[in-house]
Amino acid sequence: MSAKTYQKQNPAFYALLVALIVMSIGPILMMLITSFKLNVDIMSDTVGLIFVPTLNNYEAALCDMLWYAPESVDYCDPTFGRALINSLIIALVSTALTLVIGCMAAYALVRFRFMGRDTVSLTTLMMRMVPPAVLLVPVFGIWTFQFEIDGTRLGIILIYVAMNLPFVIWILQSFIVQVPIQLEEAARIDGAGPFQVFFLVVLPVIKPGLAAASIFTFRIAWNEFLLANALADRNSRTVPVTIVNSLTEYDIDWGVIMATGMLLAIPPIIFTFVASRQIITGMTAGAVKG
Repeated sequence: MSAKTYQKQNPAFYALLVALIVMSIGPILMMLITSFKLNVDIMSDTVGLIFVPTLNNYEAALCDMLWYAPESVDYCDPTFGRALINSLIIALVSTALTLVIGCMAAYALVRFRFMGRDTVSLTTLMMRMVPPAVLLVPVFGIWTFQFEIDGTRLGIILIYVAMNLPFVIWILQSFIVQVPIQLEEAARIDGAGPFQVFFLVVLPVIKPGLAAASIFTFRIAWNEFLLANALADRNSRTVPVTIVNSLTEYDIDWGVIMATGMLLAIPPIIFTFVASRQIITGMTAGAVKG
């Protein structure tokens, strides 16, 4: 028998690990703590962790969505509630459309043989390399003067679908190419049509790829600011645009801003948790020996 020997790590390794953890969690922790402070405590010269926590900032942000009237809120501003609904609709619809179009396009590029297939596949990947700032001026001009869909949720959804579609096609191609062609041939022999083969055979197998692509697409659509700020109006603003527009040179309510920042992080965490379970389920589906 040989006893297990563990190599002693250099203390610098643990110091670097602690520094990375502090850099990652520190800003989030400070934002969480600040969201429970009054503006008097936030702007106080004596900065400390000893303060009386309050939910006033969250009540001010969610005043129009609460089932009661907060006593601490003199005037209920429905801006954040409206922006939260806009962000949810835009992110969910754009993610669904991107996945539907992207998985069909990826399947066509993998299974069908046609002239210029490799060129089309490479072009879709190159389109993802274009920075969103490059698209800002032409998209704003086309959306405003030609299609007249600026200031609408539809306009923002379409640009998000176009922006995320190349990456979704590229990532799903790598999953579809691993699906054995024999599965599709067996389904066709049993009488399944093309759409039945695609939806009932291919999609369940590439479920981990769909989950990974949905996480990426949802987070981009949820956090994107530049295009949303240019295309949205008062009624279609998303949460990132609303938070930035609340910063003025005369009045900055840091408590409400930090509270909205924490609320902004909740939907992506929930969506990622739900989608990641599909990734684990798909990866372990065939891991049990019969």
